[in-house]
Amino acid sequence: MSLKALTPEERAEALIKAAKARAIRATAKEQLKSGQLSIADLLERAHAEEAIARMRVVELLEALPGIGPVRAAAIMADVGIAASRRVRGLGIHQARALVDFIDEK
Repeated sequence: MSLKALTPEERAEALIKAAKARAIRATAKEQLKSGQLSIADLLERAHAEEAIARMRVVELLEALPGIGPVRAAAIMADVGIAASRRVRGLGIHQARALVDFIDEK
């Protein structure tokens, strides 16, 4: 299945939209790292912001201080979240378990 060929204008709009989404995700990760934003707050924002909803859970975890790729993978395994899961794809129980796990640590 091939994608529809985009006109130059459509391509430019898509590039702008993608850049905005990356900027929103980068800001959210920086806020997580600095402690201005909690995981629970970020999960709540995901309902309203498409860019946040499309962020991978592993990226979210790695943005937290003291959590790298190995620890993020271990946390996701403990909570029962697949490595490829995005924030939008978290179920109610998975989101609650993730928030509880991080709050305990």
